Amino acid sequence: MTFDLPEAILSTAFDILNDASAWLVLSFALAGILHELLRPETLQRMMANRRISSILRGTLSGMLLPVCSCGVIPLGLGLYYSGAYLGPTLAFMTATPIINPAAVILAYGLLGPQIATIYLLSGFAVPMLTGLLGNAFGGPELQAPGVGERPHLSETSTENAGLGRRILSGLHWGFMDLGMMVSKYVVLGVLLAGLILALVPQHYIQEYLGNPGMISLAGIAVLGAVMYVCAVGHIPFIAALVAGGAAPGVAITFLMTGAASNLPELLSIYRLIGPRAVAVYALTLIGTSMLIGYMTNTLLLQDFMPFFDHAHSTRMVGIANRFILAVPKPVEYFFSIVVAALCVRAFLPRIRSIFAGEQTI
Repeated sequence: MTFDLPEAILSTAFDILNDASAWLVLSFALAGILHELLRPETLQRMMANRRISSILRGTLSGMLLPVCSCGVIPLGLGLYYSGAYLGPTLAFMTATPIINPAAVILAYGLLGPQIATIYLLSGFAVPMLTGLLGNAFGGPELQAPGVGERPHLSETSTENAGLGRRILSGLHWGFMDLGMMVSKYVVLGVLLAGLILALVPQHYIQEYLGNPGMISLAGIAVLGAVMYVCAVGHIPFIAALVAGGAAPGVAITFLMTGAASNLPELLSIYRLIGPRAVAVYALTLIGTSMLIGYMTNTLLLQDFMPFFDHAHSTRMVGIANRFILAVPKPVEYFFSIVVAALCVRAFLPRIRSIFAGEQTI
């Protein structure tokens, strides 16, 4: 059997990008509009401070958005570069993919009330803790450099412009500034994820997850942190594993780390915020997910019995589908091309300088 590694990497990476591209493009637009319309004094009261109430706002606002972990990158960075402190930003970026409405509804429908309730409570507590640690250990990354010094768009040339003009200005910032910054790291992260999954095919990962004797919570936590996992799409798979004998703590650990972290997101946080931010984010998420998974297995659900009610599950899946963005494949491909084009545009100056250097020589 021939194995074309470059083709496998590109194919896997493209599949991952297709899954995330619609959320990315929509998030670029929404982040840009919020950046333009959200006045600095309003953001200062909401999230540009160290108060616990700011972290609570970041967590609660994240809970209401049915956005995947890649789609939350532009929204979180948009808040950060608009003036939000690191703590509320990380709380928002942690809460959104874990406990968005669709994920919670599916968890109750497919995993049962016991696992789903632990998942829901953890999905609220962990973002709060991440936000507190982000504010405590953020150091120079506590706020984006120069945020307090540079004027907000609404205070400059667009202050007296109409709503349409301001939205266009926000979209320009969302795509041509934020979108270009994020896309190059997302594409790089997607390629790295494609490499990992090409070297370790998904069916091996599924066999590992499906073998209770081989599973370790540490392995699950690290695996979830580097893979691209959509909580909504993987809850049925996790439910099948639990029904087949996997411990309930495995479900919670994998869904928390898998849904809220992946290589594109971690790389983007590292490059666009800094190493302290990604350390606080990743270590808190992995550590708490392992602890909660262990407590679930040993203390909370020692005598757990798998939950399955076909009629109830079908009804809950129908409700959850109302919150899920269904994008036709051709539209997914178009959005993936948009993200790839923004990545290429971001690297153009460097490419031109390399060719200019060669011509000089």
